[in-house]
Amino acid sequence: MTFLNYHHLRYFRAIANEGTLTGAAEKLGVSQSSLSVQLRQLEESLGLALFDRVSKSLVLTESGRIALDYAESIFKTGEEMVGVLGNRPTNKRKVLRIGSVATLSRNFQLACLKPFIARPDVELVLRSGSLGELLGQLKVHTLDLVLSNLPVRRDAETAWHSHLLDEQAVSLVGVKPKGRRRFKFPDDLEGMPMLLPSLDSHLRVAFDLVMERHGIHPVIAAEVDDMAMMRLLAREGAGIALVPPVVVAGELSRKQIVEFYRFPDISEKFYAISPSRRFPNELVEELIKVASKELRKKRGGKAGS
Repeated sequence: MTFLNYHHLRYFRAIANEGTLTGAAEKLGVSQSSLSVQLRQLEESLGLALFDRVSKSLVLTESGRIALDYAESIFKTGEEMVGVLGNRPTNKRKVLRIGSVATLSRNFQLACLKPFIARPDVELVLRSGSLGELLGQLKVHTLDLVLSNLPVRRDAETAWHSHLLDEQAVSLVGVKPKGRRRFKFPDDLEGMPMLLPSLDSHLRVAFDLVMERHGIHPVIAAEVDDMAMMRLLAREGAGIALVPPVVVAGELSRKQIVEFYRFPDISEKFYAISPSRRFPNELVEELIKVASKELRKKRGGKAGS
């Protein structure tokens, strides 16, 4: 029968948080060799490697990430016991760590997170960055899920899963000019200042092809990767923006801007990216299930209309 030593968990948690035996030993005030022995005993007791040795650092394996979650839960439970016996308030919560690509619509992110916001049993940890940076964090188990507008291919090293959460049409939006007749696509785009995604965006590639087909040479007022900035610029009248409506949902509902044209053949897809894991976070499965259900409802509505 496996015997779980509380001190082993304490040492393991310190190593995980510090990333090196040296740093953990200094923090705990013990020798590095003693700490190494304690870690080895814990790994032998569990029958699993908790860290990968990468250069001079220790990186959590998937088993290590799960063990750390349980270790944190055990220490919190200990704190709760002390709190309860001392008549102090406590709470017990599950953690969901989500990374979002920096260019992703904040409104879309909020819609994904809505089922978990203000839930007393859930703590959200939110990170943003490039897709490459976030996948690196997903790989070493410091994130549970990455939200992206691009799918990720599986490779020999990592079996990524790209779950389609939503698909949105892409529109041209902007401040409505006073006294102007109804917008006519594509003729009215000639000479009109435009706010466009950068050249490496798949939306920009699709838009440029449409413009080339119609013989239109748009005037580019700004190339913007950040959807939040795109929304602000459109609201300030800097030009007509190429965006999924979800990006500017608030401005459209308040009539600060209007939708000039919706492209029938350009769409933005939103994905939840997760790796294959032996111990998946149940909150990840819940998020994907809820979002997929909403997507099916939306598609069913379109089919019936």
